Amino acid sequence: MTNNDVLRRLRYILDINDVTMVSIFEQADMTVSRDDVRQWLKKDDDPDYQSLHDKQMATFLNGLINHLRGKKEGEQPKPEKSLNNNIILRKLKIAFNLQSDEILSVLQLEGFSLSKHELSAFFRKPDHKHYRACKDQVLRNFLQGLQLKYHPKKNDLEDFSWPTLDNKEK
Repeated sequence: MTNNDVLRRLRYILDINDVTMVSIFEQADMTVSRDDVRQWLKKDDDPDYQSLHDKQMATFLNGLINHLRGKKEGEQPKPEKSLNNNIILRKLKIAFNLQSDEILSVLQLEGFSLSKHELSAFFRKPDHKHYRACKDQVLRNFLQGLQLKYHPKKNDLEDFSWPTLDNKEK
């Protein structure tokens, strides 16, 4: 999956507009314009399409963590220069405040089964002997599961409640 694909899906899952997207980047100390955001969200075959670089995507994910969970005191994490699916999955786990069981449940919403051991291998350091690279299929299914969980169909809205985030309420 490209960074632009992940950005598009997260925007849809959270139902956020351009102004909020710009604000999320600003929460991680990066200034972008609405035009930048719009170009990143364009389809790949659009002439105005711009590729979202790893450092920009890492900055957005750091900002998303701040947006959903509240900004931590002290120095903010530096965005990674190079991203892979494992890092994206880890940052989404933090942003949505998910435990391993919850991640497995989100994957199961999409009909994708994974064991706890397989999942924990994605969060290990790359030089660990049980480290496993997170493939596009796993990340795609996770994002689709998040969509099912957090972006309900219109006719399901009466039974839906957005998650409350403890840090944000204080």
